[in-house]
Parts: sequence; structure tokens; C-alpha cells
Amino acid sequence: MTFLIVTGLSGSGKSSCIKVLEDIGFFCIDNMPPQLIPHFAELCARSGEEDEKLEKVAIVTDIRGGTMFLRLSENISKLRSIDGAEVKILYLDCAKDVLMKRYSETRRKHPLDEASGGNLSNAIDAENTLLADIRANSDYIIDSSLLTARQLQEQVAGLFLDKPSDRMIISCMSFGFMYGVPGEADLVFDVRCLPNPFYIPELKKLTGTDAKVRDYVMSFPQSKALEKKLYDLVDFLAPLYVGEGKSRLVVAFGCTGGRHRSVTFAERAAKHFEEQGFRVRLNHRDKDK
Repeated sequence: MTFLIVTGLSGSGKSSCIKVLEDIGFFCIDNMPPQLIPHFAELCARSGEEDEKLEKVAIVTDIRGGTMFLRLSENISKLRSIDGAEVKILYLDCAKDVLMKRYSETRRKHPLDEASGGNLSNAIDAENTLLADIRANSDYIIDSSLLTARQLQEQVAGLFLDKPSDRMIISCMSFGFMYGVPGEADLVFDVRCLPNPFYIPELKKLTGTDAKVRDYVMSFPQSKALEKKLYDLVDFLAPLYVGEGKSRLVVAFGCTGGRHRSVTFAERAAKHFEEQGFRVRLNHRDKDK
């Protein structure tokens, strides 16, 4: 089990960081007091077969925890003593003048505002001092001073993904137009133009998950030609969506009732996108209606 401790200066971008970690498969917890981290890890280690096994956990802990945060190093040592726990620290840094500007623009109060008598400059200096040891012992340090939120997310994803495409899940959906077009779809392809298995008596009660239906649908030249053109389009678009930071792409295939042609295309598309290296989900919305 991997535990990633995310910490750093207030205003350095930890919220943006945790969003992308969640997108790429981490179970994320924000603002956990350091004393609870080892207890949470032990709970995960003792989880039974019926519980979901957490393989990657990201925990944000920072100066918002007050005096409890000062014991972070001690509790990280406890965490590292747990069998099977791989612990890494990601520290987000930022230049003081940039932090001053960010707080001025958002008009938010620094966590050390009261302790510093309302002086933002002193609060940032004090936080830098308190975090010096943690920064020195961090496995990863990202300076967000000159990064946009998107660039920061790209850097975080680059640290923990083997390939950029892992960041985005392609959800292949089948549906029936008679039940309505799915509102969550990013790309909708209408396959009602193809011959309908519904009118073949031995296929009528089957669905696109059955080989006989898939073989029938794909036995026509126009089906194969349409499939190739759809793949050409989505294969071109998918890397562009990844580059824009999209975490989920819903590709929907629709036929009249959502049982035969659309299911066939969604099944085949899911296999195609898996072969292209994407994480894929399959959803047949209307197959059993």
C-alpha cells in the first residue's frame, strides 16, 4: 500500500494537487491531523476481504492542523513502521511574493494569521520556518510559483503515472434513443443506420453481448467502415483530451432500443481503447429494458 503525504505552504496548490491525485486513482483525504495518519493506515492494513482494498492513499496535512501538525515527522516514522506501507512525501513550495499576491487576490486568511498578528508576510515566514525540516526530507518537491493550475496538475500526474493516458478513463456506453440521449456523454454516435438484428427472429431476444448478435452486426461492410471511421476520430481526439487535463471521456453509442447495435459497438470500442492503453469502463444503460 502506497501512502503519499501531501504537504507544503498554504496557498501553494495542494487543492489542485489532490484533485488530480484523485483522478489518477488515489484515495484522497484532505486536512487529516498527523496523529490520525498511523491509525488510519493500521485500519487499512486490517481491512477484511469484504472491504475495498486501498492500494494508493494520498493524505493532505498542513499547518491548518495547528499544533498537532508539529508532530508530523514523528507520525510519518510511525507510518513507515507499518508492514507493507510505502511512504512518500510530496511538498508543494511557492515563492513568498507569489503567495502574497494569491492571498491578496482571494482575500482568504492565512492559517497563521492570528498568531502573526494579521501580518501576512510574517505568517508566510513563520510557516516556512515550521516546514523547513519536512521540506528537507521530502521525496518530491514542486515549486508552483510560475505554474498555472493545469501545469501543476500535469507535473503531479507525471510523477505518479507510467503514461499520461492513465490519467483519463474512457467510458464506453450503449443506449437506446427511445429512452433519451445520455446527458453525461461527451461524444455520441448514432448507429441506427446499420441493419437491425431486432428483425431477425433468432436474434431478437439476444443482445450485443452475445457473439451471434455481434457477428451479425459486423457482417456488413458499412458496419466495418463506420467502426473504422469512429476509431480514427476518437483515436485522434483522446490524446488531445488527455493534454487538456480531462479525467473522463464518455463515448456513447446509440441505437433504437439500446440492446443490439449500440451494445455491439460499445463492447468492441471498449476492447479497442484498452488495446490503445487507456483505462476503460463499459456501461450498457438500456440493454435489459
